[in-house]
Amino acid sequence: LCTDLGVSRSSVREAVRTLVALDIVEVRHGHGMFVGQVSMRPMVESLIFKGLLNPGDDHRGLRDIVEVRITLDNALAEPVTHAWHNRHDPELNTLVDNIEHLASQGKLFTDQDRCFHTRLLQPLDNHLYLHLTEAFWAIHTLTVPLLDAPKLEDLTSTAKAHRAMLQAAYAGDTPAYRKAITDHYAPLLAVLT
Repeated sequence: LCTDLGVSRSSVREAVRTLVALDIVEVRHGHGMFVGQVSMRPMVESLIFKGLLNPGDDHRGLRDIVEVRITLDNALAEPVTHAWHNRHDPELNTLVDNIEHLASQGKLFTDQDRCFHTRLLQPLDNHLYLHLTEAFWAIHTLTVPLLDAPKLEDLTSTAKAHRAMLQAAYAGDTPAYRKAITDHYAPLLAVLT
């Protein structure tokens, strides 16, 4: 490889280390190099690290991430409402029921929230949407504990927004879905501003 590329061994080693760090290549000692999983992990770790290193910025990094999530959710509103129009999914219904129940008790619903958003995107024919949503969700859930605990009314409002998103998706109502997205993120944005 060094001869083919006309570079030194140390340059190849450094390049391989970089590719490994980016999840592009996986090195299996004694077996060689293989194509990695090309995950969003490096981006997630970088954004979390950046957010943790800048604690005095009034949570600007987290606010930026939430704004990107809102933009992505709004961009996907039409495909989501088209995919779910006139369909009903017992799993989504149960997730929203659980979210509402936990919110009414003042409990967080982190796992249910992740499952809800992941399930909504499953019918779409683009796996990058799902990977980006998962990446932003991971950043969000790892950095949100730095904030104060959410108030009961914020939990309840967010739970109602999940119900509204689901109903709008089933109805194929893109404007109502977008309004529910706004309502969904409003409590979090209020804390971050």
